Amino acid sequence: MRKLLLLAPLLIAALPGAALAQTSNTSTKNVGVIGTAPAMCFAGTVTGNGSYDLGVLIDTANGQLRSDLSAPSKVLVGSFCTGRSTITVAATPLAAQNSTVAPPSGFSRQVNYTATATGWTTSPASYTTGAAANSAASQTRASAYTGDITVAISGFSTSGGQSLRLVADDNYLGLVTVTIAAVN
Repeated sequence: MRKLLLLAPLLIAALPGAALAQTSNTSTKNVGVIGTAPAMCFAGTVTGNGSYDLGVLIDTANGQLRSDLSAPSKVLVGSFCTGRSTITVAATPLAAQNSTVAPPSGFSRQVNYTATATGWTTSPASYTTGAAANSAASQTRASAYTGDITVAISGFSTSGGQSLRLVADDNYLGLVTVTIAAVN
């Protein structure tokens, strides 16, 4: 019994060591890493001076809208959307800015045209000023994209009919707007 009593303190001292021997000396925890990439779009930078200069709009021999009006395309360089997107083109007619009263019979103060934006979607977005509806003005792209958008104007016509002449004005202005927007 005396031996047992002498061994008892040794056994008691050894128990914490035995308990430690059964536990691990490492511990692992995971810490998550979270971030976001929000949907965003950039319509690019316009090449050239950013406007179409059509020059003289009328045929000086008969006063009617020139049938050979044209303008080189503009390119929106570096356009992108980080996800699904819609491109929309809108335009306003070329309108006389100084002659704002109703034109006399046989005259018009506006020129209609078609604006198109190509390169973003398979079908170009297209808008015709003076049209009752412009169903092709918006096109949707299903995935992220980066590339150039070519913007063109064509199909000029005198508002009210081709037989009308334009009123004299040194400042006919119109506007083409191209919008690319992220879609949820």
